Amino acid sequence: MCLIGNIIGSGIFISPKGVLEHSGSVGVALVVWVLGGCIAALGSLCYAELGVTIPKSGGDYSYVTEIFGGLTGFLLLWSAVLIMYPTTLAVIALTFSSYVLQPVFPNCVPPYMATRMLSATCLLLLTWVNCSSVRMATRIQDVFTVGKLMALGLIIVVGLVQIFNGNYEALTPQVAFSLERTPSVGQIALAFLQASFAFSGWNFLNYVTEEVVEPRRNLPRAIYISIPLVTFVYTLTNIAYFSSMSPEELLSSNAVAVTFGEKLLGMFSVIMPISVALSTFGGINGYLFTSSRLCFSGAREGHLPSLLAMIHYKKCTPIPALLVCCTATIIILCIGETHNLINYVSFINYLSYGVTIAGLLYYRWKKPNLYRPIKVNLVVPVCYLMFWAVLLGFSLYSEPVVCGVGLVIMLTGVPVYFLGVHWKEKPKCIYNFIERATHVGQRLCFVVFPQLDPIELASPPEWTDRSSGRGSVSVNS
Repeated sequence: MCLIGNIIGSGIFISPKGVLEHSGSVGVALVVWVLGGCIAALGSLCYAELGVTIPKSGGDYSYVTEIFGGLTGFLLLWSAVLIMYPTTLAVIALTFSSYVLQPVFPNCVPPYMATRMLSATCLLLLTWVNCSSVRMATRIQDVFTVGKLMALGLIIVVGLVQIFNGNYEALTPQVAFSLERTPSVGQIALAFLQASFAFSGWNFLNYVTEEVVEPRRNLPRAIYISIPLVTFVYTLTNIAYFSSMSPEELLSSNAVAVTFGEKLLGMFSVIMPISVALSTFGGINGYLFTSSRLCFSGAREGHLPSLLAMIHYKKCTPIPALLVCCTATIIILCIGETHNLINYVSFINYLSYGVTIAGLLYYRWKKPNLYRPIKVNLVVPVCYLMFWAVLLGFSLYSEPVVCGVGLVIMLTGVPVYFLGVHWKEKPKCIYNFIERATHVGQRLCFVVFPQLDPIELASPPEWTDRSSGRGSVSVNS
């Protein structure tokens, strides 16, 4: 439920427009959606092997750090903290506010300031929930996952009724694959980037491996169930859109699901923006949960300030990491537009996935005798990397500015790494400042350091209260 809830966010409600725009026809767009799910399935199989072989929270970052070393891992962390997660959260939050406000402003685009204020309010509320209780956050995820599937189920059922009533002309092969303009390979690559945004989140459980019960059994099981189900739901949803909307209507719509509801649901069309808002609300919750664990893992490795590796002494939630993620997202909200943000985050996402899966092949060669509870056929990572190289190459050719900015931001992490992490003999005043700031943060957030790395322990940690009364940690090895 958590994995499906994290994948299904705002993407399926905003990416159809971008996929159709770049692919040039309904038929090619549907092929892109199906192949996007297949590529996500290949990647998730590779991540299942890495997740049980290197059972650390932190996903891509933890695996790349373990395999390639600190600098490569830091660059992935740097790009994720600066671009990937804040941008994804900002896109989902903006989609949430747009759909909530659409009934209030039926004849125009909701005001800029109203969407930003509502998005920020939603982020602050869910940050408070995640700071208060892990159980409450996961319960919200479960409940809103059901809401997401119900919203998509409504779209699919209404679309199937349309098809059974004979409204499927746009889906016939002659019409679906008729091209007003022939898309270039670069445009198809951009269509895949738009679809990949809707599938992003398939590696969610790899970021919280240490919090998953029996990960060697449940991690692959969750992947095998969720990816095919999400691909099936996404494809049927797009078929439903095209059964009742012309390509021109879909491309001109600011809220595809709302336009769909207005055409087919009549007086009940208000159900659609509410359902989509609930769906995106759950997506924000899932990404906050994931991104805070990434900051937590980075701080534990010494790549981020140690305060971010601390958790609340009673609630065991990474409050400092959650506050950083929320703040970064609110900043992104103020400076970007939705479709441009999607291109940025999709490029960085795919770059991270490719480096991580290349690491799987290198790790096979580096440690051939290492015990791997799951061991995928080498054809799987090789096929993924071939597709990855073609996609990124043509994306870079078609959108050099967007991709170039993403690469530049990632590479700015190199001097930061050498100054902040690699340089050990810093002036004493810097260490004193960091120590004082960490101490202040501890007092404000009531946080302590958690247990040691689970790989280094022979038995699980045991929480005990010491004389400080702040719930420090003792470890019995």
